[in-house]
Amino acid sequence: MSIETETRHVRTLFISDVHLGSKAAKTDFLLDFLRYYEAETIILVGDIVDGWRLKRSWYWPQGCNDVVQKLLRKARKGTRIIYIPGNHDEFLRDFPGMHFGGIEVADRMIFETADNKRYLVLHGDQFDVVVRNARLLAYLGDWAYDMAIAINVVLSAVRRRLGLRYWSFSAWAKLQVKHAVNFIGEFQKVVAEEARRNDVDGVICGHIHHAVMENVDGIHYINTGDWVESCTAVVENFDGSFELIEWGKRYGAATEPRLLAPMEPIRGFSADGALAAERQSA
Repeated sequence: MSIETETRHVRTLFISDVHLGSKAAKTDFLLDFLRYYEAETIILVGDIVDGWRLKRSWYWPQGCNDVVQKLLRKARKGTRIIYIPGNHDEFLRDFPGMHFGGIEVADRMIFETADNKRYLVLHGDQFDVVVRNARLLAYLGDWAYDMAIAINVVLSAVRRRLGLRYWSFSAWAKLQVKHAVNFIGEFQKVVAEEARRNDVDGVICGHIHHAVMENVDGIHYINTGDWVESCTAVVENFDGSFELIEWGKRYGAATEPRLLAPMEPIRGFSADGALAAERQSA
């Protein structure tokens, strides 16, 4: 039975770490999300295409094409789309200022909200010591992450059969490791310091697949998360407030994503970090 939906219009949409070309990329969830949200501007905050994995073995199913075509279609219809490359799609860093099918490429940018606040937007790998100084170790970590994702796929299939909601083993495992938790905290501090050096109010990044909105030493730190584990994105409303949208939590036992009914609650975080419900259930 199909569910009637209404489109939600927002000022800006921030998405990162889709990893197209990886078997872990949840292109069906992302397409569902992009059908529901219409934005004046979409900012792709890095690692949209996973060049590292594509170099190892080519994997590009129809879902990857569908995501690319959906973004290009939005660009043709007037949405401004800015692509800020990350470490997995670093080949695009050779083309700053270029346009591809209406999509602009930029290494980083200063974004101004509707209420005149300024945010530094960048992927964030520049501040990951492992990526910058030990590329081989980074590749090994990437391989280990692939293994965790593979386990995640199997467990997700079992949970669907049991009628349980979507849950990410890889995200859970990462947060059980004290080292990883410490790394996340240090990463946030370093990125916030870069924002302070740029004399802005906040920073929006991706890279570490840990979606959060919080105050870090006086800087509004926003991480958009990813589309291989949590399936999260950040939206800016027309009043300048931000919300962290946890799209992955919308799916239960269904093997295919479904769009939400108009009155089903959508949870997010406003700019001050308070948990809010965007819509109330009937």
